[in-house]
Formats: sequence, structure tokens, C-alpha cells
Amino acid sequence: MNKQYFIELAEYNLWANNIACGWLENISDEQWNKPIVSSFSSIQETVLHIISAENTWLQRFRHEPVKWLQSTYKGTKAEHIALWKKTSEAFKIFVENFNEMDLTKNCDFKRLNGDAYSMPFYQLFAHVVNHATYHRGQLVTMLRQSGFINVGSTDLLGYYR
Repeated sequence: MNKQYFIELAEYNLWANNIACGWLENISDEQWNKPIVSSFSSIQETVLHIISAENTWLQRFRHEPVKWLQSTYKGTKAEHIALWKKTSEAFKIFVENFNEMDLTKNCDFKRLNGDAYSMPFYQLFAHVVNHATYHRGQLVTMLRQSGFINVGSTDLLGYYR
């Protein structure tokens, strides 16, 4: 485990999220908002959850007050896409600038319910990427259910190739 590994994961996360954003740019507002049974009730809600989580982790890493976007953000589809790209780029830059000696140090944070936790940065960096991967998989299914079938792979192996 070293900083370069986490930089690669952050770069992969940005790469995969940009691919997903390309899919979203090609769906209608009806597809964007269509009710679909999944962890979240629409493509829009799923995308906003991914953005919210990544943004929250960045705020925690930077010791900033946490603003959970899922409960307040009302942007357009285009604004969601732009914010997702911006947030993923910010995560990548944060990891690139992170002191490698601090990877095993704990990050103290509070969950949204107020419970205090402390975990090593390296575990949290991996979690941010894994969380987005999980929900991108849901997006693929949701997009297909909404009638958009022009999706491709965002697997890590594809990034490494």
C-alpha cells in the first residue's frame, strides 16, 4: 500500500465517473427522473447520492463542516453532471496532494447521525472509490430499465488497460 495506489484509484474513479456522466448527457429528463426501484428512487437520486457521499468525504478530510447535498441540492441534470465531475476531480487532487506518511493515520469524523468514528485514511480513500463503483453499477441497471442501453464497462481492469 502506497500513495501511488490511491492516486490510481482516484484517477480510476474520475475516469469511470466521466464515462457515466457521458451516459447521463444522452438521456432525457423523463429518463433522469423516472421512478425506478433501487437503492434510490431515480437515476437523479442515485447520481446525487454518489456526489453527496464523495463531497461529504472531501469535507471530512479537509475538516470542513459537512453539508449533505442529497437533502438540499436541486440542480438540473447538467448541473449534477458538472458537480459530479468537479467533485471527482477534487477528490483526485486531494489524494495526489496527500502526505503518504499519513495514509495509516486516522481521520476522525462524525456520521450524518452524529456518531463519532475514526478510521485510517487509506481505508476511507478505498471506500470512496468502492462506494462510487457500487452505485455506478446500479446506474447501469437503472439506465437500461429506463430504455438507455448504450452503456459500457467502467471496470477497473478496463481503466488499467
